[in-house]
Amino acid sequence: MSMQVKQNVNEKVQEERIMQKKYADFKLGVPDYVTVETEDERLVCQGGQPTVTAGATTVEFQDAGEHEDIFVTSEDAVRCVKLRWNYKIPKSARFLGDAWERTYGDVEWHGMSGNRYLPWYFLAKLSEKVLCFGVKVRPSAMCCWQADTKGITLFLDVRCGNTGVQLKGRKLHVAQIVCMESEGADTFETAQEFCKKMCTDPIFPEFPVYGSNNWYYAYGDSSEEEILSDTDYILKLTEGVKNPPFMVIDDCWQEHHRLDEYNGGPWTKGNAKFPDMKGLADRLKEKGVRPGIWVRLLLNEDENIPDEWRISYNDCLDPSHPDALAYIRRDIERICDWGYTLIKHDFSTFDLFGKWGFEANLRDNSMEKWHFYDQTKTSAEIVKILYQEVYDASRSNNAVIIGCNTIGHLGAGLMHLNRTGDDTSGRIWERTRRMGVNTLAFRLPQHNAFYHIDADCVGIFGMIPWDKNRQWADVLAKSGTPLFVSAKPGVLNPEEFEELHQIMLRASEQKEHFVPLDWEEIDCPEVWGENGETITYDWYDNEGPTMDATVEYYNAKVVVP
Repeated sequence: MSMQVKQNVNEKVQEERIMQKKYADFKLGVPDYVTVETEDERLVCQGGQPTVTAGATTVEFQDAGEHEDIFVTSEDAVRCVKLRWNYKIPKSARFLGDAWERTYGDVEWHGMSGNRYLPWYFLAKLSEKVLCFGVKVRPSAMCCWQADTKGITLFLDVRCGNTGVQLKGRKLHVAQIVCMESEGADTFETAQEFCKKMCTDPIFPEFPVYGSNNWYYAYGDSSEEEILSDTDYILKLTEGVKNPPFMVIDDCWQEHHRLDEYNGGPWTKGNAKFPDMKGLADRLKEKGVRPGIWVRLLLNEDENIPDEWRISYNDCLDPSHPDALAYIRRDIERICDWGYTLIKHDFSTFDLFGKWGFEANLRDNSMEKWHFYDQTKTSAEIVKILYQEVYDASRSNNAVIIGCNTIGHLGAGLMHLNRTGDDTSGRIWERTRRMGVNTLAFRLPQHNAFYHIDADCVGIFGMIPWDKNRQWADVLAKSGTPLFVSAKPGVLNPEEFEELHQIMLRASEQKEHFVPLDWEEIDCPEVWGENGETITYDWYDNEGPTMDATVEYYNAKVVVP
């Protein structure tokens, strides 16, 4: 068979496969039960109708064509609305859910569990089709699902902080439910299609984002001179590109920075090691890179900030206070005026709620009662206000926004990139394998649907074998997602340097789109492919994984693994 004939046959097979793929919307309809939880009581109501009244609270359902709208009005302090459908999914199904904010090496396909909460959306794979249940991005509640042998449940957490929201009669548009089923498409393709259905207004950068970030070898101990040296190194690694790389200055530059102790603001100027932040941005541009910078907007020691602008339990800035929000906007505008065209805003989920995403729990009452300044808004609404302000303030210089420790489902459409997993490492391969590969694989369907996903850096510090880091860099480049390296100059030998150089050239274009082919079988996918081409990665050391406490999660203050 000639090559041309073979190509024609392959194209015909591909066309037939595409034709066999079927995607169809479906509706859950009004729930069979509605539960309203206020600060004073829990009321369980029979559903089956578009309007349900529980005490002083009314829950409305509207069929809006492609989705179903949920509205809540109340004179009480509402904590949560629970919707239950007698929609039975066979217990033989396999399930995939998302995460509250970043993933922590913990996403995978699993069997049915009535004890498992599935934030934002989930997929259920049956023998012949895949069912998808979710809410559109940027709802006004923290939304999660649950499935058991009797039905499915949607929890709509409308608290303000950890107390009930004071709607005072306001009609709250809580969420938009979307459901879809597929036949003839694999689970990854289905997940991609469903993510696009949940987000119809994403924002993307105008060019592929990639480059250098100094965190995963400097770990907060850096200087202007070292940033300029890093810049020279990334320029050598990307020699020949048409799309200049970013040089991102991570935590290290701010006035009050104290290594291993404090990584917050003020964000008005640099410290002794960074005497001129605007001048540094100018020098970076002159050298031929795009300047980027890291900030933790809500942690700020500025003594001029009034107490009423701060959250009561931790003194972080409260974005529901209009003056605090204006203060945050001025920080972003100042950084843009300096000339930084990428802003990575970090720690906002932890600073707002005092918890990492893996600690989130609808039933958690361990903290004393607290609420944001504006008690008439839900926590989800306040999070969206913060993200919107950061995005709006950055548009003066068209800066690329990267959210880190952000709630992706609330940030889609308000950030260009989202750091989708917990930190990788420049020191411990096991952490990179666990956090990086998992989030790249299982949140890859969100790429080019919600935003561009950032699975985090390749830390080149001389402590991780190049063979492992080379594979991590390679899969990032082949996936077509942003690739950032934290490369200490001089660590790589000439052969290794050239290997990374070739990887960076691909990363500058992001034309490849390899996807995980064994993601239903393993939590750290090894087989990746695109258009019939596959590659198998070796993620595990011969001697097995490292059982070391330092592999576990960073804490809020001491951020060195």
